[in-house]
This record gives sequence, structure tokens and C-alpha cells, in this order.
Amino acid sequence: MAFTDRRLQLHQILEELLGSENVYFQPPESRRLTYPCVVYSRENGDVQFADNRAYTYEMRYQITYIDEDPDSDFHIRLISRFPKCTYDRHYTADNLNHEVFNLYY
Repeated sequence: MAFTDRRLQLHQILEELLGSENVYFQPPESRRLTYPCVVYSRENGDVQFADNRAYTYEMRYQITYIDEDPDSDFHIRLISRFPKCTYDRHYTADNLNHEVFNLYY
């Protein structure tokens, strides 16, 4: 499966988990976001080597869930759906809660 197809599949799953279409892939700063939302971007991937060549490669995405509600259960739904998802950090900016995850997909 091509990277584009795989990313679009991930996008659809994130919309299902969120329960809305407020999912944005690498949005420009000029884009006005609607909350709650998910913003995600590509990061470094994971390469496994065998016989001196790349054997497998998994793309890593940074997923940020943004919401006014500090007690949302989105993180539980996300981590339950993806076995290679880890919680990274929480921070607050502009009175919005940001939950950051790393996902290999």
C-alpha cells in the first residue's frame, strides 16, 4: 500500500475516533481550526535492517488532540485502537489542552 493511501486510511480512522471531520494533516498556520480536533504530521520513521539493507519501514506520525475539555477520553480511544501508539506529553496553550502522541502506522 502506498504511503498516500496509508495516510488517508489513518485520516479516516482518526475522524471515526474523534466523531467529526475536524482532523487536519499538516495544516498551514493560516488555517482556522475547529475544536475539538486532531492535528497530525509525519515524523521520522522506523527502519529495520537485515542483510545490510532496509527490511521494513514504518512511518511515524505525531498526533495532537486539541480540546477545551481537560478530561476528554480521546487518548483512551486512540491508544486502544493503535498498538504502536504512545503518549508523549500534555501542554496548555491559549486555554486549550493539547495531548501529543507518537504513532507508528
